[in-house]
Amino acid sequence: MKKKLLLTATTALSLLILGACSNTGDQDIATMKGNKITVEQFYNEAKNTSANQQLARNMIIYQAFEDKYGDKVTQKEIDAKYDEQAKQYGDTFDSQLKAAGYTKESYKKTIKQQLAMEAGLKAHIKLTDADLKTAWESFHPEVEAQIIAVSSEDDAKAVKEEVSKDGADFAKIAKEKSVDTTTKDDGGTVKFDSTSTTIPAEVQEAAWKLKDGEISDPIAVTNTSTYTQTFYIVKMVKTSSKGNDMDKYKDKLKEIAEETKLNDSDFTTKVIGEVLKDQNVKIKDSAFSSVLETFTQAVDTKTSDSKATTSSDKETTSSEKATDSSEATSSSATEESTTSSSK
Repeated sequence: MKKKLLLTATTALSLLILGACSNTGDQDIATMKGNKITVEQFYNEAKNTSANQQLARNMIIYQAFEDKYGDKVTQKEIDAKYDEQAKQYGDTFDSQLKAAGYTKESYKKTIKQQLAMEAGLKAHIKLTDADLKTAWESFHPEVEAQIIAVSSEDDAKAVKEEVSKDGADFAKIAKEKSVDTTTKDDGGTVKFDSTSTTIPAEVQEAAWKLKDGEISDPIAVTNTSTYTQTFYIVKMVKTSSKGNDMDKYKDKLKEIAEETKLNDSDFTTKVIGEVLKDQNVKIKDSAFSSVLETFTQAVDTKTSDSKATTSSDKETTSSEKATDSSEATSSSATEESTTSSSK
């Protein structure tokens, strides 16, 4: 979470710099014998870098979503998100904001834009029965377990042997040997379902296979940032089966299906394109002429597919009418022939 905040802050600061450059024109940045570097020169160089192209794109998108969906975001939600991040950073939060070029007010504006974008994306979600069934396939209800995390496979094997002995106190061993500071003080006790992100997926998958009281073999989990491995031992305390009744978990399944949509790049790209089109976004500086292409093309493709489908439907209808007309003509001719023969 801290990395995300710093990244967002850097983005906002760079955009502020670009905006300031475009507004101050010929103001000097530096002078030297017979020459100078102006803000405008700096801006003309800076705006062509890929990083600033991306920053400008993000700024346009967030502003478009705020304009369209900002009224869906309450001050209470903004304050709650701000307080949540402030709590995570503790005493360093104010200094982090200041170092990144934020004030409390400007950071809350950023939060509002993020929440407005989330509201806009969710407004376009229309879940189908197929979406819920897909969510159901991967869903597992909450279980209670205990975990011990150690730094090597040899340590994990030794822990597995120790906790498997008759009368072994798993909680006590977790407090003594687990390197997971989040859970060790509670004896490694955790509760999680298939939507949880605090427990590694590999650990979850292994846990689902255990019956109450069973202990897993060592489970290797690789940190994708540092490429270091942590090894887990899991004891199932209380498992549960989802059974066959989807309706029992309908709200949770909707939540899973909605999250799946929000993580679908094709879906989000099309929605962003639709919002940009609806807000009549026009690029005025040729340096940024292509920053929105990914999104506008997605909308154009969708519109083209829709027209093709409509055209196909019309052709089908026309063909059906022609067939009906042919059948009617044939029927009429048969009637005339029969009448003539009768005469």
